[in-house]
Amino acid sequence: MNITESVVSNPIQLDKSRLKRTKSGKIKVKVLRRSQVVTNITLVSLVILTIYGFLSFNYKNINFLEAVNNTITNVRTMFLDSALNHFTLSESLYQILITMGLAFLTTVIGGVISLILGLFAAKNLTNEKVSNVIKGFVAFIRAVPTILWVLIFAVAAGLGSVAAVIGMTFHTVGYLIKAFSESIEELDEGVIEALKASGASWWQIVFQAILPSTATYLLAWTFLRFEINFTNAVAMGAAAGAGGIGFELFMASGFYFDVREVGFITYLILAVAVLLEILSTRIKNRYLY
Repeated sequence: MNITESVVSNPIQLDKSRLKRTKSGKIKVKVLRRSQVVTNITLVSLVILTIYGFLSFNYKNINFLEAVNNTITNVRTMFLDSALNHFTLSESLYQILITMGLAFLTTVIGGVISLILGLFAAKNLTNEKVSNVIKGFVAFIRAVPTILWVLIFAVAAGLGSVAAVIGMTFHTVGYLIKAFSESIEELDEGVIEALKASGASWWQIVFQAILPSTATYLLAWTFLRFEINFTNAVAMGAAAGAGGIGFELFMASGFYFDVREVGFITYLILAVAVLLEILSTRIKNRYLY
């Protein structure tokens, strides 16, 4: 019995169906499931709430067309006018190097710690209880945003680069331990069992099987985290006073109110992010594959 016959033989199911004909003339049966009904009701409700929100906003007698025109003017000034008033190009490049230094330092420290703990977190290398404890701890670390870790350590170290490095390193460790341990757990169990049967010690298994086989994944995750740490360092420069280009962006937007410098710094950050992506891709293609 095909689908059409089963639907016709069940009038209850037929009532809940919508029959459509395709171009070939065949009847297309589409059953309305409960999940689809709930999804449609949710989408309609969100549309209604969005329209109601726009209609009930307190615009404080702002002229909408004038506001749009001012926004377009500010965006044009921000991204099409390159005049700099408060710092030079060489100083901006120096601030970029500070931000990259923060990202590099936190990635190196976090990567070393994560590699050691990641070995103990992998279930195919250690006790299951030890693995669960480490993974549970790093899950808690990842659940707290980076900015909160920086502010927590700022209570003891004060706002600045020290709190930023410690907080970013803390979150980097939580991120990379999960990535490293999962990469190690994907290794073929037969290789580890063969080394154990031949009398290899735990460290011999790590250096002769684990690290050579997972080096590609470990370095790829490390490059990815370095790019994330660069963007975090930009944010920490503004939020935690860590310096770098993020602090200059904060000063230009919240203190000087110079939209030209905001646009220039945005271009600079975007250019560095693109260069980091190109560099990491070339390194991976040349040395890892």
